[in-house]
Amino acid sequence: MSVDDKDQECCPKFDPAPWDGKIFAWDRKKFVKDRVRTFFFMPLNFGAVMRRLVPKVAAAGAMSPEAMCLSEHTSKWNMDVYLAVTGDVPGAANAALSGRFLIKIYEGDFKQTGAWCKDFEAFAAGKGLAVKKWYMWYTTCPKCARKYGKNYVAVVGEVEGQAQP
Repeated sequence: MSVDDKDQECCPKFDPAPWDGKIFAWDRKKFVKDRVRTFFFMPLNFGAVMRRLVPKVAAAGAMSPEAMCLSEHTSKWNMDVYLAVTGDVPGAANAALSGRFLIKIYEGDFKQTGAWCKDFEAFAAGKGLAVKKWYMWYTTCPKCARKYGKNYVAVVGEVEGQAQP
């Protein structure tokens, strides 16, 4: 690996402060959707899917500055990914999400996901909210997580109920 490769930014550095513990109201927030094959929930072709989606999004001028990519594990064999965009993308499966979404940021190894999800559920319940649907936002790829020294993962839950302060 050359110095240039080491310094190349693949994923933007993630700042958890604007997201952690916050509730967002999305009204048809735009995404492009694709499917990733998994083996017992471990992604197999995530990189290939991103290499297919990102050029379409860039060509449409629809790159989102937040670089949000939500993963919805639909079974242990596949997951749907939702890449945030600023507008419709020709040649891609355009999608939109609406509702209230609670986000909590965690840091560490992916094997902690089960514990994070239990904590998130308790966190939501403590705010008087019930989780209707779960998404994971892996904020950086493993290479960039090593580069930045932090592996932030956001649990994103579509929630219902009256939030308590």
